[in-house]
Amino acid sequence: MHDTRIATLQGMPIFGGLRTDVLAALVAGARQVDMPKGGFFFHQDDAAHSMFVLEAGEVAVQRRWEGQHLTLGHLREGDCFGEMALIDLFPRSASVQAVETCNALELPLERIQHLAQADLEQFALLHMNIARELSRRLRVADDRLFHAHVYATRPDLEYAFLLT
Repeated sequence: MHDTRIATLQGMPIFGGLRTDVLAALVAGARQVDMPKGGFFFHQDDAAHSMFVLEAGEVAVQRRWEGQHLTLGHLREGDCFGEMALIDLFPRSASVQAVETCNALELPLERIQHLAQADLEQFALLHMNIARELSRRLRVADDRLFHAHVYATRPDLEYAFLLT
């Protein structure tokens, strides 16, 4: 299972280029989290001390608004969430709820900080990978915001334009 997990992580963009021994150390300090359908990995505004790698299942990323949870998107096997905590050290910006039964690997912040002391080059590579993932997600959010603005300010345009 250990070798299979490391091989799986090596195929994920966020862990791209990390050596096997580094991934083995991260996995050794990780916790397996099994979440039933409907369960929450964490809630918006919770203190953030870890990130998660989704090994199986699907989750919904949600924000609270007027007492309701509004879904921002879905993540599936191979995706990570909670990684912003490793960069900005702020509370959770959203909630993450299991849409179906999920298995995830929880990587604690202190384990990743230990990597900085053990191998600064690999630590920097991991952070660069996280930054790339955050940048990719920011581009998607920017695109959605742009389309929402165009749709709101230009009702004369057909909605099909916004989907291209």
